[in-house]
Amino acid sequence: MPELPEVEVTRRGIAPDLVGRRLTSADFRVPALRYPLPQGERGQFVGQILTSVERRGKYLLLDFGTGNLLIHLGMSGSLRLLPAHTLPEKHDHVDLIFDRTLLLRLRDPRRFGAMLWIPGPAARHPLLDVLGVEPLTEEFNPSWLKDELRGLKAAIKPTLMDGHRVVGIGNIYASESLFRAGIDPRTPAGKISTRRLSRLVPVIKETLAAAIEAGGSSLRDFIHSDGSSGYFQQQYFVYGRTGAACRVCARPIKELRQGQRASFFCPHCQK
Repeated sequence: MPELPEVEVTRRGIAPDLVGRRLTSADFRVPALRYPLPQGERGQFVGQILTSVERRGKYLLLDFGTGNLLIHLGMSGSLRLLPAHTLPEKHDHVDLIFDRTLLLRLRDPRRFGAMLWIPGPAARHPLLDVLGVEPLTEEFNPSWLKDELRGLKAAIKPTLMDGHRVVGIGNIYASESLFRAGIDPRTPAGKISTRRLSRLVPVIKETLAAAIEAGGSSLRDFIHSDGSSGYFQQQYFVYGRTGAACRVCARPIKELRQGQRASFFCPHCQK
């Protein structure tokens, strides 16, 4: 599933070409993805000028002044910028055409993504109102994290992946950040010292920033808005490297299950 870096890379890829353009048509080829598509609400955004493209967690928000189109890429979704009149393929479900010349196409083979129309303030929408802090903001700091984890017995890795606390730290970047901070993913969250949290927070920010700079990870179904792919997976220390030699100590990387998800770590480097 695309995580925060992939969604941010998508946002940066489409915003410069679309902001300031007028949405001249919207074509929905299926009635629904995860939720019904906003076919009946087209009159509220078609004809409007796109004023900004923002990200909240793993959601994209296309602001038309009258409201926002909320987009989630789900398990397999991607957005592509193409010339208008480019013929659709099997899994191309939504076309948004700007100024009759530029096409933003949503492709989603598994149809777990979403596109919803939100009139009024987007932050109050139920999907967004429950989200935690953004990890790349100043609000996410060691003092805040210490208070948030106080008394928690749950392991640190699934806790970091809880979007009600912190948004956008998915499986890949939680595993990579914990390795870089030298913290075992099984450690009870509430027992991590202030000193170690002071290391973990900047490492999370650095890992996410590095992934964004590298264009994200080349997940199976994820591609950039221009059709290219990221290369952060070339920098993985632990994720998906079960049995391979640790890049630091040369001991084998281990794998375990946490909350139905695979976790990867080095027992020697992470304590």
